[in-house]
Amino acid sequence: MFTTLSLRLRIFLLFAVLATATSALAIAGLVLGYVRLGEDHALSAFVVAGFIAILAIFALTTWVWVLFDENVAKPVERLAGEMRARAHADVDDAIDHSGAKYLGDLGTAAAAVTTNLTETRNAMAMAVGRETARLNTEKTRLEALLSEMPDGVLFCTPGHTIALYNGHAREILGASEALGLNRPVRGLLRMGPVEQAYERLVRKGGGEGTDILVTTRAGARLLEARMRLLRLEGQETERPGYVLTLRDVTAGIATHLERTQLLEGLLAGVEAALAHLPGGEAARRLADLADETARRKRATDTEWWPMERIAAEDLGAALAARLGRKGVRLACDLGETGLRCDGFAVARLLERLALDWTGAGARDLTLTITAKGAETAVLSLEATGELPGEAALAAWLAEPLSPGMTGFTGTSVTTAHGTAVLREPAGPGRYALRLPLPLASARPGRPQRTVLYDFDLLNAEIAGDLAAARLRDLSFVVFDTETTGLNPQVDEICQIAAVRVVNGKLVQAERFDMLVNPGRAIPAASSAVHHITDAMVADAPGVTEAIARFHTFADGAVLVAHNAPFDMSFLRRREREIGRRFDQPILDTVLCSAVLFGQSAEHTLDALCARLGIAIPEAERHTAIGDAIGTGEAFRKMIPMLEAAELPNLGALIAAFDRHSRLIEHLN
Repeated sequence: MFTTLSLRLRIFLLFAVLATATSALAIAGLVLGYVRLGEDHALSAFVVAGFIAILAIFALTTWVWVLFDENVAKPVERLAGEMRARAHADVDDAIDHSGAKYLGDLGTAAAAVTTNLTETRNAMAMAVGRETARLNTEKTRLEALLSEMPDGVLFCTPGHTIALYNGHAREILGASEALGLNRPVRGLLRMGPVEQAYERLVRKGGGEGTDILVTTRAGARLLEARMRLLRLEGQETERPGYVLTLRDVTAGIATHLERTQLLEGLLAGVEAALAHLPGGEAARRLADLADETARRKRATDTEWWPMERIAAEDLGAALAARLGRKGVRLACDLGETGLRCDGFAVARLLERLALDWTGAGARDLTLTITAKGAETAVLSLEATGELPGEAALAAWLAEPLSPGMTGFTGTSVTTAHGTAVLREPAGPGRYALRLPLPLASARPGRPQRTVLYDFDLLNAEIAGDLAAARLRDLSFVVFDTETTGLNPQVDEICQIAAVRVVNGKLVQAERFDMLVNPGRAIPAASSAVHHITDAMVADAPGVTEAIARFHTFADGAVLVAHNAPFDMSFLRRREREIGRRFDQPILDTVLCSAVLFGQSAEHTLDALCARLGIAIPEAERHTAIGDAIGTGEAFRKMIPMLEAAELPNLGALIAAFDRHSRLIEHLN
């Protein structure tokens, strides 16, 4: 039980027990002497003597305890924190052991050990420096290559989070707060096509990859994407990560759709005009021109639409799984036949037809495929029941296939594939909706590509219980605010900034730094501290918008701040207005410092950075972004120190905060 208490508290309890036991022995001796003396009149003298003895014992013990606490317990606690900083936080300064002069050779020995550790670490750094320089050169080349690629590139984990992205990906996906390392892809893209393609590639063992169409959540832009599984040497996870290359085809597809509609209108007008013209050479030539135009148009209808090569059985499996989740059973009789189509769009089209048809009374649905010549196959959705009329089928095809995408209808899918849904009988009491699609031609093999890069995130496996997750495996958002004053009930935020700590590293490139219009005047005394004036925030977003955007930036990460209760009080005041809650764990670097360096140490941000060898430029001190970076650097260095202090996971660290609650409230 006592091993969980701090050293100073244990020493205090030791002296308290010693004083109590000595006093008890003194009282016992006086009682024995009084009984042996047998003189009643001496009782008062014995009582006075006992009282004086107890006071003297407690006074002497207290004096010795204070000396011991100041000259032994506190120096030992501080010495342990200094050694831990040099062992785990890359602090190179020599230990100041002047405060440990009463500890004999312990202070000098600790200084010698840490000095030797620093020298050994420097020697190792020099030994690996040359190899590191070579690897950095290769890393720089790879980063330059990725940055200059004309397409957006995302390297994603098996859990569909981002391990790498390039500048073009940010341009294509938008400079959104949802884009960042270890952030979920579903915050950027609609995941249906991505998840289906990934599962299909995993089942097939990867192969050469697949082409898909996806849409962004913001702006509903249509992207042509290629997915390849990413299997790295030494990979520890069973399921591989993957690479997505992205190209925005929204404008091109809109142009081609407009072209198709114009040609369709032109041909319809020509046909109508021909119907009213008398026979003659001009009419025949016009009819021949219309036929030739229609023939050549059909040949180009599908060439510009991004298509993939997909096995019919994979298409059927995806469709059956989606219908099964909605209570509709579909039997599939499909083979390895390869189709050239947009698999996601065709699956959604067939799903819409199946749901609407079963809603009209159809039952016993099956999906089959038959060959029709050397270049075409026909998918047949068959059922027992009534054959839908032309008007009903047209209405089904006009319905949006995905929520929020009004232009993505069954008609747009059939137009893009140069096909149509046909209504035909399929035997006694059964009917079929048939969809002709082109067969996929064999694609020439592509050379195997090798990726030479170390992506720790691709191998990271977060524990299912967040409290049991290792600190270095979690993602943190370290933030700071500047305000109009110190009263959270009436003052407002005028700047908020944050940085990410991912996989134990500070991600400098992913910052949130925003001036905020507080909706009230900034007092001169506050401006003197953070140098933010009313003119600087006049055109800045309001408090509600800024906090909503910060919530998006911090979503899914553990929040970290220095003196977190102050900053969180401003954020939580606005939770009702933004319709979201900051319900993630919150860590405070004040409490982390107390855990590592003891409560008696100074725990200001300046003192903490000084102990850990972190320099915040004076120009950036008391700015939200400067203090956020300083806090992030300090927290990053404290992570290995906390693990060495037997606080390896989030739950253990939060439990340790309870022992220091007299310093500052913690919010978990």
